[in-house]
Amino acid sequence: MVTSELARLASAADRRTPADGLHETRIPALAFYRASAPSEHNAAVYRPRLCIIAQGAKEVLLGGEAYRYDPAHALVVSVELPVTARVVEASPARPCLAVCVALDPAVVGEFLADGTIAPPPGPPARGLGVAPAGPQLLDAVNRLVALLDTPRDIEPLAPLVLREITYRVLTGPHGPRLRQVAAADAPAQRVARAIRWLKDHFAEPLRVEALARQVRMSPSAFHLHFKAVTALSPLQYQKRLRLQEARLLMLGEGLDAAEAAFRVGYESPSQFSREYRRMFGAPPRRDVAALQVEAQPAH
Repeated sequence: MVTSELARLASAADRRTPADGLHETRIPALAFYRASAPSEHNAAVYRPRLCIIAQGAKEVLLGGEAYRYDPAHALVVSVELPVTARVVEASPARPCLAVCVALDPAVVGEFLADGTIAPPPGPPARGLGVAPAGPQLLDAVNRLVALLDTPRDIEPLAPLVLREITYRVLTGPHGPRLRQVAAADAPAQRVARAIRWLKDHFAEPLRVEALARQVRMSPSAFHLHFKAVTALSPLQYQKRLRLQEARLLMLGEGLDAAEAAFRVGYESPSQFSREYRRMFGAPPRRDVAALQVEAQPAH
């Protein structure tokens, strides 16, 4: 049954991705991805979501740990995480095809609040993981995708199917990973609050002790649980957010390296350039120029 569900998903993804890249849909929580060749690692911020590879394979790196997923497995992200990702199996004849479904933490919280799902026991788990995708989850995702063929059904039915997908994730192998960030006052839920603060204030100086107090944890416990969920220290997390935002500013707004560095909170352009090169493999100007060349349409 899993094989047939994956074949359905691959066929739908192939039909709805005329070119390589990410393709949004009329269902805001649903997107497709296509790649016709393996790629280098690209930096990104993954938001809470389920991602299923219907064909091919990808690899995600988080804090030095590698997570590979293919048609036998699904990737689930429970909190926003700065990662690097690459396509490892793809060709023009058999492109890498993926379906991504955004997971709404509010829906997770509703399942926990009404007692449908119990909070997970034990210490926090990593906020990203790979596990087998079962037939019931694949069936629900296929039904969500099928709604695109009947647009009038999207508004009344998509929220119901999205809720079922969330339930299937919560009751499957990824359940504890997702439940922990919605369980009231659990360490992982406090870490999730800290992550939201970092996302909104990444350009500000970070005082880890003050942030720990804000989420009502001791500095030592905060550091321990933050690293358990994100594989990064709070300072490393902030640095990655800053560098990725600076890259977007240089690409999108045409800022030079010094201007971008200042906008994201760096006081030293030379320190910014060193850390940028360490993360992206090239100095800012050369990296951005290469990205601009890649973005040019083929003739």
